[in-house]
Amino acid sequence: MKGVILAGGKGTRLYPLTNITNKHLLPVGKEPMIFNPIKQMVNCGIEEILIVTSKEHMGEIVRVLGSGRDFGCNFTFKVQEEALGVANALLLAENFANGEPIVVILGDNIATRSIKDYVDNFRNQHSGARILLRKVTDPERYGIAALDERKIISIEEKPNQPKSDYAVIGIYMYDHYIFDYIKQIKKSDRGEFEISSANNIYIEKSQLEYDVLEGEWTDAGTFESYYYANKILMNIDNNII
Repeated sequence: MKGVILAGGKGTRLYPLTNITNKHLLPVGKEPMIFNPIKQMVNCGIEEILIVTSKEHMGEIVRVLGSGRDFGCNFTFKVQEEALGVANALLLAENFANGEPIVVILGDNIATRSIKDYVDNFRNQHSGARILLRKVTDPERYGIAALDERKIISIEEKPNQPKSDYAVIGIYMYDHYIFDYIKQIKKSDRGEFEISSANNIYIEKSQLEYDVLEGEWTDAGTFESYYYANKILMNIDNNII
């Protein structure tokens, strides 16, 4: 199993902090933001990790992270030439994955508790996909899952009228078919290739499972959530529980 951390984008909601650096290198607690998803991957026993970022910030990312030796893993780096959405960025991982299942974390996702149990659930699943959900108070900011007992019926990206308050957070697990499904989707009205569209293909095939993330979590994408991310990681000295 391999890991993919998506750390591209322009970070416009955190201007002017992101005028001079990549959002994922901003300090959260005592470390750069991207250290948290890296630690999550390593805690799950994942040693090969791909970092996808923009060409403007690749040099800074490599300079901060190095080879991965300090984390107990090996890094590979790829450039996303244009900010065309999460699915577009993930497609860059196809050759890196080389047919193996992958765990994908968006680089601004901050979680205090280890995701190892959820990744182990995916390992036991053997095929398909698994995503993590979280109950939120502002569902219009996220991809929202419509649920029926223990199954996800559909996922809608940033809906005006959310069908639930369970957000699809930026932690995903996929088998090798994810890349075939991404190639089938089209740009959304926002001009991006949405990962929700690929997840919906798994739903159509009855191959999408989920867990609800426990512990503290935030996506650190706004000033309010960035402040909260600092607070929760300072409380645990930037460790993973």
